[in-house]
Amino acid sequence: MSLLANLNPEQLAAVTLPNQSALILAGAGSGKTRVLTTRIAWLIQTGNVSPAGVLAVTFTNKAAKEMLTRISAMLPISTRGMWVGTFHGLCNRLLRAHFRDAGLPQLFQILDSADQLSLVKRVLKGMNVDEDRFPPKQVQHYINANKEEGRRASEAEAYDEFSRRYAEIYAAYDEQCQREGVVDFAELLLRSFELLSKNEILREHYRARFHHILVDEFQDTNRLQYRWLKLLTGPGSVIFAVGDDAQSIYAFRGANVGNMADFERDFHVENVIRLEQNYRSHGNILDAANALISNNRKRLGKNLWTAAGHGEPLRIYEAQTDGYEAHWLAEEVEALNRDGLARREIGVLYRSNAQSRILEHALFSAGIPYRVYGGLRFFERMEVKHALAYLRLIASSEDDSAFLRVVNFPARGIGARSLEALQEAARAGNTSLYNAVPQLGGKAGNALGAFVAMIATLRKEAEGLALPEIVEHMLAKSGLLAHFQAEKDGADRLENLQELVNAAALFVQEQEEPVAQQELTAFLAHAALEAGEHQAGEGSDALQLMTVHSAKGLEFQAVFVTGLEEGLFPHEQSRNEDDGLEEERRLMYVAITRARSRLYLSFAQNRMLHGQTRYNVASRFLDEIPAGLVKWLTPRLGSQPLPQPVLASARDAAIPKALPRATQMGWRIGQNVVHAKFGQGVIVDTEGQGPDARLQINFGRQGMKWLALEYAKLSAA
Repeated sequence: MSLLANLNPEQLAAVTLPNQSALILAGAGSGKTRVLTTRIAWLIQTGNVSPAGVLAVTFTNKAAKEMLTRISAMLPISTRGMWVGTFHGLCNRLLRAHFRDAGLPQLFQILDSADQLSLVKRVLKGMNVDEDRFPPKQVQHYINANKEEGRRASEAEAYDEFSRRYAEIYAAYDEQCQREGVVDFAELLLRSFELLSKNEILREHYRARFHHILVDEFQDTNRLQYRWLKLLTGPGSVIFAVGDDAQSIYAFRGANVGNMADFERDFHVENVIRLEQNYRSHGNILDAANALISNNRKRLGKNLWTAAGHGEPLRIYEAQTDGYEAHWLAEEVEALNRDGLARREIGVLYRSNAQSRILEHALFSAGIPYRVYGGLRFFERMEVKHALAYLRLIASSEDDSAFLRVVNFPARGIGARSLEALQEAARAGNTSLYNAVPQLGGKAGNALGAFVAMIATLRKEAEGLALPEIVEHMLAKSGLLAHFQAEKDGADRLENLQELVNAAALFVQEQEEPVAQQELTAFLAHAALEAGEHQAGEGSDALQLMTVHSAKGLEFQAVFVTGLEEGLFPHEQSRNEDDGLEEERRLMYVAITRARSRLYLSFAQNRMLHGQTRYNVASRFLDEIPAGLVKWLTPRLGSQPLPQPVLASARDAAIPKALPRATQMGWRIGQNVVHAKFGQGVIVDTEGQGPDARLQINFGRQGMKWLALEYAKLSAA
């Protein structure tokens, strides 16, 4: 069969482009991998290039392997001599071949992130640097960020004593790496770039060799990667860049969507081909994505379409609380499954990792198997396990596993030798590690004694506190919050720790009978059960949970995008960042285009977030989707005219039993009501009794109102 069979006109034009640099704007689901691999096969088959003259850059090893497999299936050639891989993989290959010129030992080793952090800590210790002022994780981030911008320590900004010290640490770290013959991931690219920059003979050799350079996911390249590609491009070289500016969602990793516009200018690109025919989603889903992304000003522009028909409208669900939302989702998933849709064909997406906790709880309670894709379930996350270990020690000083987990986290100068001595003392005295601490003297005994004293204080202060207050107090006094606040990338971990407070509050609410003094022990048992082997195994029919970032590149028959509230999605941090809101909108575009046939969008009027109840406004992204494409499953508060309520009985059934069902005033929290002036709303709180009674009501766009019951003149919706 011809290589070009079954290509649509735009795909065919891209595959058979003349020898000029080109930009292929490939929309979601438009067959870009097929275009890339067919382009390589066509170039080889037509004699435009030999296999050894191709350099193809991907962003994952999985994508590189898939590309090589597809090429082998198309042509009877060996792909061994082809340079196909990730930026880091190709740079490693280059440095291995020219290690002397690069100033590296032949058998240089590559540090992963954990190894790099360990080396940073050793450097800080050797320089007698205070880790409170210069946290190792922050130093690691500083070094990598500078390398990814192409800056050595001598070129790093040093405008005051603090920044000069950072630059000195960076220089000492580089010297230590050179002594040990090791490189980190960022160094692979920087060292490779420097090698090609300084060695003209080598640079010209590779420019002459690689006539055709193909780059996948071009929108995700950072500045140094783009400069590396430019270095490899000679007068006879052609770059075939494939990407989608609407799916550029990795600015936090250094991705620069502006590289696409720079590429057009720097390489005098005459051929910009738009792959707009989508082979994944129905028309209504694509129309929603197109309408949403059209609100971004910085875009190269394209419009996805499909021959598959309009399909079903998008379904929007407005919940009173995040608990309602989670229970509704669980019921809807089971309804889809009863109708014949496999659970593995359903994706549940959320903006923040911490959101998974309430969803996992609802799924666990309903007995629905699920997997957290690309991450850990809530109670398995490192910071949550640390927090639970502190709580276990408060509950019982005999828990040696919990003791060992947190005795030196955050760091307290308690090393391996001190712990070995403590374990020996515990064995000799046939007692727990906690109780063996008084037997140790010296510096180790003092450090361990301070830790034990802190746990004893926490235990005493926990007396009389409610369970959520115990968790909150422990997080502050143990140093966990301060530790992750000091980390450059600690925001997600802090959100998860605050979500643990919410988990404790929900646990108390859901108890049918008070558990009094046993509350903490019961909660720890509950956490252990939910963290047990309940996650579905690989290959089983399980619901797929993930962040929107993790969902890129995936697709599902049905998709739920949850938590669509201002401050959550779009995230509140986007207000303080250049291009922040536009990147959030691109992230929403990615979420929408994961769905093939059915898409659910949901939000909650109030949500427990960061340990507090937040009253929310629906995400602006919902307003950016044309009304004709959506079907509201619940009445939209504050909008006129109101759509007819749908699935009301399912909504009522989804109310978590922890919510109060009624008040002494005859109204219940969560009940829909109508007010003559403010329109339709939902009761979120009550206060007082008799003539002084008041109701707090969320009137959507009219805002939150406290109304005296005596004069409110409300009617049930």
